Amino acid sequence: MIQYNPPAHDSLKILYRDASLLVVDKPAGLLSVPGRGESKQDCLLSRVQAEFPDALIVHRLDMGTSGIMLLAFGKAMERALSILFQTRNVHKRYVALVTGQLQQACGEINLPLMTDWPNRPRQMVSLEQGKPSLTRYRVLDYDVSMNASRVELEPVTGRSHQLRVHLQALGHPILGDELYASAAVCAQSVRLLLHATFIEFPHPLTSRQIAVESKAPF
Repeated sequence: MIQYNPPAHDSLKILYRDASLLVVDKPAGLLSVPGRGESKQDCLLSRVQAEFPDALIVHRLDMGTSGIMLLAFGKAMERALSILFQTRNVHKRYVALVTGQLQQACGEINLPLMTDWPNRPRQMVSLEQGKPSLTRYRVLDYDVSMNASRVELEPVTGRSHQLRVHLQALGHPILGDELYASAAVCAQSVRLLLHATFIEFPHPLTSRQIAVESKAPF
């Protein structure tokens, strides 16, 4: 079981804010929402609600993933933003460092995913029972000394652990991934090297396109 040691709470890194919604930069190692037990109550949502009591979660990032998260102020905005996610009107991009050199400079990973029930929270590829899952990728750079590629990822669908499982299935798991990488690849980083770097969506009240970026810290 992965030990929960959340990073120190200094101050929220706010990337965008208006009267309806908030975009913040989540640090790696912090839960998006409270977990089970008293020791897992410290999370991004609780830290945000300490300053903005009516803030509500619209989507989540894995504990190990850092980067952009969108929150709503109030139930009505939460519903409006949730609909944008459901109708795929929210566009997100991530950056990851993965092991090895990818054969193609860009491409798609189209593999259906489902929960690996005996090994939860792990997910798995299942051609028979999995839900349709699509990830687009583009190689940004290759580091010979590390034998690692920097990859930009665009999840078209939003399955749990989608990027991590798809990259593992491609043969290039993310460095520092305790669930899906080998022990050697996991040991190459003290954290999961996956960062939510970009989000764009039409504002539910004005239809104005909101675009926010966050540079990967690795």
